[in-house]
Amino acid sequence: MSAKRLFDFLTEQISKRPDANFLSAKEPTASGKEWKHYTFKQAQNYADMISQLLINLGVKQDDKIAIISTNRPEWNFVDFGAMQLGIIPVPMYPTISEKDYEFIFNDASIQYAFVGDKTVYEKVLPLMGRVTSLKGIYSFDKIEDAVYLNSVLPSLDKVNWTEIQKAKDSINENKLATIIYTSGTTGNPKGVMLSHKNIVSNIHSVKQVTPFNEGEKSLSFLPLCHSLERTAFYAYLSKGIHIHYAESLETIATNLKEVQPYCFTTVPRLLEKIYEKIMVKGNEQTGLKRKLFFWSIDLGLNYELGNHRSAWYNLQLALARKLIFSKWKEALGGHVQFIVTGAAPMQPRLIKLFTAAGIIVIEGYGLTETAPVLCLNRLDEEHRAIGTVGMAIPGVEIKMAEDGEILAKGDNIMLGYYNRKDLTDEVIDKDGWFHTGDIGVWIERDGNKFLKITDRKKELFKTSGGKYVAPQVIENKMKESRYIEQIMVLGEAQKFVSALIVPSFVNLADWAKHNGITLENNERIVDNSKIKALINYEIERLNEDFGKWEQIKKFTLLPGEWTIESGELTPSLKVKRKFIMQKYKSQVEELYINERETVI
Repeated sequence: MSAKRLFDFLTEQISKRPDANFLSAKEPTASGKEWKHYTFKQAQNYADMISQLLINLGVKQDDKIAIISTNRPEWNFVDFGAMQLGIIPVPMYPTISEKDYEFIFNDASIQYAFVGDKTVYEKVLPLMGRVTSLKGIYSFDKIEDAVYLNSVLPSLDKVNWTEIQKAKDSINENKLATIIYTSGTTGNPKGVMLSHKNIVSNIHSVKQVTPFNEGEKSLSFLPLCHSLERTAFYAYLSKGIHIHYAESLETIATNLKEVQPYCFTTVPRLLEKIYEKIMVKGNEQTGLKRKLFFWSIDLGLNYELGNHRSAWYNLQLALARKLIFSKWKEALGGHVQFIVTGAAPMQPRLIKLFTAAGIIVIEGYGLTETAPVLCLNRLDEEHRAIGTVGMAIPGVEIKMAEDGEILAKGDNIMLGYYNRKDLTDEVIDKDGWFHTGDIGVWIERDGNKFLKITDRKKELFKTSGGKYVAPQVIENKMKESRYIEQIMVLGEAQKFVSALIVPSFVNLADWAKHNGITLENNERIVDNSKIKALINYEIERLNEDFGKWEQIKKFTLLPGEWTIESGELTPSLKVKRKFIMQKYKSQVEELYINERETVI
């Protein structure tokens, strides 16, 4: 029987292979850190003990608990333990501010918080005196003065199986399963209410078009509170895939080699980081090795899907894969068949490059409100189109509004925003269509329709000349330059378009070295007139794809990368435009002080 509630996926696996490994994470031992494995049956046992703890605490169906931690098995045990009682888990990023925690805790009336480590515990602890609903905090790590979860879990012989089963039987597919607060780029977070049916229907649809193989391994490093990773987790579970949690973002390279995953999910920024590291190694090469490396890069950037490649190109590609690209696959563990990416646009040139290397990148599209997948490229090249987010998945309808906004309908559309019927009514119309806020167009190829996202509706701006500009399209094009790492296009109510740019310091350092320029640090790089001239040349070259009113006329180079920690990116690595405008207010003002000034 097909699963209808999220915890049904675990029940199904236990009936088939209870003692197979399901979750793995590195845990401290006397000799260092080692992988610890949990079977499907052990995961269920831990979930049942969590359920019993919640029963003992008096937590009732529809009450809310918080889960705030990096990825680890305890996260999932609490998630399952709550949901099978009808208690609502509210996952949150470990990296958000105490202010955001306070808002969410109050908005959702959180009763208990389950936190991962000391850093999160110290941000949540002050809320005990400010959030009236909050009754206690449990930690996954041993922390001084904190209640260590493992020390208070009831033993299996104390679990009331009858009561837990009765609770599970009372839960139908339409019941609220979880509330996920969107990280948002402006304003307070919004609580997206997702039912079991919302998420389960999405998993069944994704499985029809994605080749997940039972018994394979995956590496998980996107936060589990991210809707893409959470749905991927349940999809892996539904196919019996053995999930390994990376120790941290810094250890991904090591963990990939250890785990040798079949697949993983990611966001474009992390793939860009992998590309940067590859380029660092390439730039270190000399002589014939260097020539071969950059010959392979150029070959990869000209990759075309399907039957558009010539026999001569394919012969060269086979050679490049053997000499150069094979090392890329080895760096990803040697067994990766495909990578799923979403949450933000992926540069087409990088998809081409990874695909040429034999690493298939499947780009998809969706929102937390859509549980989350709406469209997905497929593994076979006939149903994949680089530069698009793919075709609608089964069970999802997509159409365009008159202004180009993407509208969606299906069982995966959220129940609404928690405590905000006004906002719900703004995005879900009377006919059930969800208004995504994204602008898109259909691209037809070989009889198939692929969706291409052109911009966020709210991010479109109008110049003082009355012309509309879609910044995301321009930004994605500019990032095709190997010398432009991050960029934000500006120009609201101004006479021309400008940009704040974080250059690729790795590639610029290599360029400077080969042009006899000595640059000691990032500040020197962004102030160097020859570097500015190079970036100006790149912009003018890429500007040719746009109308005169869309072309970047001026820019400022910034010396530091935009990160979550420095505030420019959301926890899901989206650019916080308003924050950047405020943080770099003086630089933005400088761009428009004298509109007749030259770019450099």
